[in-house]
Amino acid sequence: MEPFRAANDLAGTTLYQWVHVSPDGGPVRASNGVSILADHGASQSLAQPGRLDAVFVCAGGNPAAFEDPATFAWLRAEAARGTCIGGISGGSYVLARAGLLAGYRCTAHWDYIPAMAERFPRLHLTRSLYEIDRDRCTSAGGTAALDMMLALIEAAQGRALAHAVAEWFLHTRPRAADEPQRMSLRERYATSHPDLLAVLDQMERSIEAPLPREELARLAGLSVRQLERLFRSHLGRTISAHYLGLRLDHARRLLRQTPLSVLDTAMACGFVSAAHFSRSYTARFGRSPRQDRGRPTAGHPTG
Repeated sequence: MEPFRAANDLAGTTLYQWVHVSPDGGPVRASNGVSILADHGASQSLAQPGRLDAVFVCAGGNPAAFEDPATFAWLRAEAARGTCIGGISGGSYVLARAGLLAGYRCTAHWDYIPAMAERFPRLHLTRSLYEIDRDRCTSAGGTAALDMMLALIEAAQGRALAHAVAEWFLHTRPRAADEPQRMSLRERYATSHPDLLAVLDQMERSIEAPLPREELARLAGLSVRQLERLFRSHLGRTISAHYLGLRLDHARRLLRQTPLSVLDTAMACGFVSAAHFSRSYTARFGRSPRQDRGRPTAGHPTG
């Protein structure tokens, strides 16, 4: 909303108006504890066809747990009327569940993408900051929501106003849609060693079929002992410990955000048995995979 408010102020006229819609018209408690008061319920808005030019679905926490057929039906009805439909952070997950992203490029917060890819394998899902594809707009959330809104303002009102809005929020470099969501491996692990970075990248690409240490060392042109020394000196842990952590973190996302069984989750993360997976998972998180299934995740910034 804030970029639209600023656009109105800077243009000196009312270019944009907005309302808050919740499934039942009641307040919605955000993941940071703030309650958002709704102006309407979904059914009330549905009774006024053509009233909305765009609908943006905001969601954090665990959008996979949201079950409301009436809301999904309302979103589909708005889309059928030609309303632009947008998703912010986990809102993209909600749109996918409503069947509104088939045939469109789309994105979501990076933490939701693995689960979305598992649950909706035919989606054209990217890791971009945002995607604007015809009448669908999706954003990774956080500051990416600002970048997407600036792009929408520029398309409708021109570059000068969009840049003025960016400066209003001290956002001196609006980012392109296809810029990455996450820090580079170099920044994330605070290392510039090329061989170590190459191995870390390969590990993140090979979660379902983990590569043995010997293969990782061969890809880096090093011996296993040399590679182990690199991991210990730069990351403070062994190759196996780091790889196991990556796989278990991925498993936690799948358990919380998809209907995959514990066994299917284990297989998707490269474990040969559910028993080994459960032991490793419980040792890392202090909860069994069954206890963690469907458990709310930490709220993600929706923008």
